[in-house]
Order: sequence, then C-alpha cells, then structure tokens
Amino acid sequence: MKLFAEKGYEQTTVLDIVNNLGGLTRGAFYHHFKSKEEVLLALTEKMYQNHNPIDAAKKRTDLNGLEKLRQVFLSQPGLTDSPEGKSIATLNRAALSILEQPRFLAEQFKGNQMQVSVLTPFVEEGMKDGSIRPGNAKLLTELIMLLFNVWMLPTLFPMEAEDFMEKAEIIAQCLDALGCPLMNEEFEDAGEAFAKLLDIKPS
Repeated sequence: MKLFAEKGYEQTTVLDIVNNLGGLTRGAFYHHFKSKEEVLLALTEKMYQNHNPIDAAKKRTDLNGLEKLRQVFLSQPGLTDSPEGKSIATLNRAALSILEQPRFLAEQFKGNQMQVSVLTPFVEEGMKDGSIRPGNAKLLTELIMLLFNVWMLPTLFPMEAEDFMEKAEIIAQCLDALGCPLMNEEFEDAGEAFAKLLDIKPS
C-alpha cells in the first residue's frame, strides 16, 4: 500500500515490492502471487474486509431496510477523507486500469454476484417494513448492482463528470419508479466524491 501510494501503481514493480519484504525472495513472492495485479486485488479485498460497511449496517436496529441499504452505499470507505479512505481510493483508481483485462473484469462480475447475496437481505427487509415496494428482492438487487457497478464503471463506459452525475440521476429515477427511493440528497455529494475517486474529469 505504501509503495502504491508513494510511487503510483503503474510505477511500482514486483522488484520494488520484493525489496520491501524484509528479506523475502522473489521466489517467495511468486509462491503467493502470480503478478503485481494479484497483489492489488488481494490488498483491495483486505482493505474492504477491514472496513466493511455491510457489517456496520446489519447492526443498526434504528434503521429500516432502505436506510440500511443506503448506509452501505454512502459508507464506502473509499469515499471518506480519512487516511484509510484515501488509501482505498488509491487502490480503486489503480484497480480500474486492470479491469480492462478480461480476467480481472470477470473477477469484478464475480464480486458483484457476491454483493448481491449480501445486499438482498436489506432489500427483503425493506419490502417487509414498507420502505421498499414489495416485489422480487433478488432481481431488484441485481439491477442495482448492474447499474452501479457496471453502467457507472468508466473502464467499460468512458465518461466525464457531467455524464457520471447525469447517469446517477437516471438511476435515481429508475429506482424511484420501482419503489426503491435509494438515492437521496446525500448521494449527490457522494457521487461527486466518487467521480473524484475514479479521477473522472469535469467536462
């Protein structure tokens, strides 16, 4: 993480990583990782495990299902100005470059499938407590993930900041029409932060 933050992901080499492993050899590195890209993915996963907004939302007994779902999206650690948030933002920007490779794009889709399984219970809860219109919770969650994690991904659909924010407004209208008013005014600030995180330039 230190190397990626100081030198930049593209400029950091496997040799740089090996030289900072406290005496471990290149062979030891390749015993665990096939490439620098795999290090990035493992590091990103570890950071999210340590700062998992889903676990925090599950513990909130004062929120309904919709509010819990909203908290998950608004509490992404990479959107904060904390040192840890900035570190995760660094990883996310680096991860975008490798998502252009089919293998890592496939990993992204697998991750989306896992997120659907953990987010669907929040949607089900919302449908039971009335904060989300009753329907097929799994399909609605799949649509939310498709819109946020695929349509909004600039490696798949290159965009400028104005396009990014317009897409967010379209998503808000779609979800409102489906009875899931997920995106409130807090999402506008979060959207601007996310565009900055992804290094999307203003038009």
